[in-house]
Amino acid sequence: MSLMGELQFFLGLQIKQGPEGTFVHQAKYTRDILKKFEMGDSKPMMTPMSTNTALDADEDGEAVVQKEFRGMIGSLLYLTATRPEIHFTVCLCARYQASPRTSHRQAVKRIFRYLKFTPELGLWYSSGSSLSLRGFSDADHAGCRIDRKSTSGTCQLLGTSLSSRKQASVSLFTTEAEYIAAAGCCSQLLWMKATLSDFGLRFGKIPLLVDSTSAISVAKNPVLHSRTKHIDVRFHFLRDHYEKGDIDLIHVVSANQLADIFTKPIEFDAFTHLRGGVELLACSLHRLHDEGVDNALIKGEIESQWTGLISLLV
Repeated sequence: MSLMGELQFFLGLQIKQGPEGTFVHQAKYTRDILKKFEMGDSKPMMTPMSTNTALDADEDGEAVVQKEFRGMIGSLLYLTATRPEIHFTVCLCARYQASPRTSHRQAVKRIFRYLKFTPELGLWYSSGSSLSLRGFSDADHAGCRIDRKSTSGTCQLLGTSLSSRKQASVSLFTTEAEYIAAAGCCSQLLWMKATLSDFGLRFGKIPLLVDSTSAISVAKNPVLHSRTKHIDVRFHFLRDHYEKGDIDLIHVVSANQLADIFTKPIEFDAFTHLRGGVELLACSLHRLHDEGVDNALIKGEIESQWTGLISLLV
């Protein structure tokens, strides 16, 4: 509170404001934790987790120091404030804090090596963007190797609001997992809609983009069939709000499903594509600002990250 003038640094968050928008990142914090955990000289990796990695309890593995492991997880959790693309991987590793093994520590070190590769990524809030509210929903059916529960990933965009969590129940079908994830996203969108109405913002049908045609059919079809009898009644409010016109369920191809980045490890090309849609700003843009490059170039690079997604988000 004692700092005067334009906000530039607050609790590890670095804020750079300009006429085109606001860039929020944690580059200094990232370098500090790399140094703290002696990962500053590690080999950089292009993704936070390999697609071949399958973490489980690993009870036969060698135990590691719990204090160090929890410290690494805590540091990474704070970094997810501006680095949503590591959210799933960090939360997955955090499940094993009670009894961490060597395999778990290696997975966490992989995240640090990814941060070494991209230390200056952050969130870009454009001053010229429209206040359109939309949501993305995805699920990884039976993705947890311990209890076979599914992982839901949702992404609500008015600026950026993101979440990824393991579902509380075991889904019998992929359709059910996708439907439950969409219901959670719908709930969040309705909360945001109600909150924003206090600021005088009004929205019609909010687009909710889902890559499962079966889940969309269940929501749109009032007739229960064999794949819906196992779904808890509380999730069917998704269908109710679709019929009321509060949301509009839209199919999106999996390649453009932004929420996919919050449900499972994916390959580098797909990861980079979805990261651009979620984060909006690459690390190079921060340096362009510092070097005095024309704002039009920065704006052009930002807009290029939305190639293939713009038509879905209008």
